[in-house]
Amino acid sequence: MDFVGAAASLAAGDVIAVAARLQCERAAIWAVCDVESAGGGFLPDKRPKILFEAHIFGGLTQHRWDATYPDISAPAWNRALYGAAGAHQYDRLAEAIGLDRPSALQSASWGMFQILGMNFAGCGFSRVEDYVAAMCDGEGAQLTAFAAFCQHGRLDRLLRARDWTQFALAYNGPGEAENDYDGKLAAAYRHRAAISA
Repeated sequence: MDFVGAAASLAAGDVIAVAARLQCERAAIWAVCDVESAGGGFLPDKRPKILFEAHIFGGLTQHRWDATYPDISAPAWNRALYGAAGAHQYDRLAEAIGLDRPSALQSASWGMFQILGMNFAGCGFSRVEDYVAAMCDGEGAQLTAFAAFCQHGRLDRLLRARDWTQFALAYNGPGEAENDYDGKLAAAYRHRAAISA
């Protein structure tokens, strides 16, 4: 798989339909997208935007490559390992795929909402390969996966309440408190809500 699919853009009614499904405001959905991927799911070369997480790969592979491949397998989260955004993340992913493809795919976050591949089941897929194929297909599929993930983890109630602090903790973990993730979500929501008004 070269990770280039149809890369279809969102259709006009996609966010409206998912907002109705989650019973939340469209601005709340857009806020997550804006913070996670700057509002779009694909790179210019039509591959999904990804971020490869070395600590996830390390954990999924019992840290057997931490010493020999420290850039892509790590005992703990380390921002310095990311390197450049964009295509460079696919270089990291390719290196990990050479060691353990299923674990590598599960260790990258994908698309508009940057959901880790390891959450494929919560997004409604039986295999990580199917999840990744959908992420390559289009932003509509990425949005549908986000909706399923929110409902699976009961995050939809936090979107409805615009409880950005609890959403941040549930969506990205306690480490995001240092990054003002909830503040960024709140600001993005206010911006989107003002546009829609």
